[in-house]
Amino acid sequence: MRAVEESEFYEPEPAPVAGPLAGVRVVEATTTLAGPMCGCVLADLGADVVKIELPGGEVVRRMPLPGTDPPLSFAHAHVNRNKRAMCLDLRTGEGREVFLDLVRRSDAVVQNFRPGTFDKWGIGYSHCRAVNPSIVYVSISGYGQFGPDHDRVGYDPIAEAASGFMSLNGSPNGQPTRCATYLCDDLAGLHGALSAIAALRYRDLTGEGQHIDVALLDSVLFQSNGMLTLGAIGHPLERLGNSSMLSAPVDVFDCRDGQVYVGVLLDSHWRVLTRIIGQPELADSPEYATATARLKNREQCNRLMSKWLQEKSVAEALAEFKLSSIPAAPVRTYAEAARDSHVRERDMLQEIAQEDGAAAPITGPAAKFSRTPTRVRTRAAALGEHNDEILEELGVDAAARRRLRELKVI
Repeated sequence: MRAVEESEFYEPEPAPVAGPLAGVRVVEATTTLAGPMCGCVLADLGADVVKIELPGGEVVRRMPLPGTDPPLSFAHAHVNRNKRAMCLDLRTGEGREVFLDLVRRSDAVVQNFRPGTFDKWGIGYSHCRAVNPSIVYVSISGYGQFGPDHDRVGYDPIAEAASGFMSLNGSPNGQPTRCATYLCDDLAGLHGALSAIAALRYRDLTGEGQHIDVALLDSVLFQSNGMLTLGAIGHPLERLGNSSMLSAPVDVFDCRDGQVYVGVLLDSHWRVLTRIIGQPELADSPEYATATARLKNREQCNRLMSKWLQEKSVAEALAEFKLSSIPAAPVRTYAEAARDSHVRERDMLQEIAQEDGAAAPITGPAAKFSRTPTRVRTRAAALGEHNDEILEELGVDAAARRRLRELKVI
């Protein structure tokens, strides 16, 4: 099968816009990761995202990237790229008026403060709808805007624990383990962005805005592949580590010079594998021919796989698996993945000049658009970098801006 070249995938004359959401303005007032991730997705897709932070800046600004001067946060560089930055004290009357004035001229709001906080500050959904009835207002929180636990403090690991996710993650003989990344934050951010786009489509058809409630807990439960249903009906769930509840052999295996992850998921995979490992008589054996049978003999399947792989290098094993269409991959570090030619050709790392002028490899957008290509257009902005630019767009003159600075509103 011939691979499509990158130049063939993209249109010869792409649309002259930042992305498919060009022309959409989003006001993002967020902190930490789920809200910023939602804004990041929308900004990557071309929306004009105005990032509003309280004086002092949000939490992710304080996760320093080694070797940067002034210090740059790797998380900030990732989730706040492609946005304009405004520093605004939303707790003041003057700050509230600037915020609502911006909402009047915008399509969507994204916020992820604790439920009730923005209502207390006079910038909740009802206040924004009063100045812009068609506004799409996305609220992201740990437990949602309603329900018995709605007012509890919620962060990513807390949602992982409360959802049941942590109970199945980790070694079978170890402790429940949190994810190495902020999975719940990322999923809530993605659901927030997807929901905002859907609500904007409805707004375009009807003129009606709406309030969207996204919870970290709900997001990870939705993405749990039906585990919540299995839990509800009392089906026993066990921690499998790197194995699978669907088939075997599926696990991490040692080679001479490294490790590979192999997933023999289908019965057809097994029949091919028996020829590769020199055990063709096992292809139709009642003890191995079906996924159900292999699960009952998981340890023996793993021993067969392990014995064959321990004599191979990673490259040799992967070459044979690729030739036979057996799903497998090297077990890499992130540093190794960053050097991979496929990752590089997919533009998943883009060299972007940061505040100090030095270039940093920033993770690129995941989805590729043939007509409206997306990319990291601008670095994450300095705190309040676009204050004057945005206020001028709102018609706030230089004297009024000086007054806001004197009052420490901006």
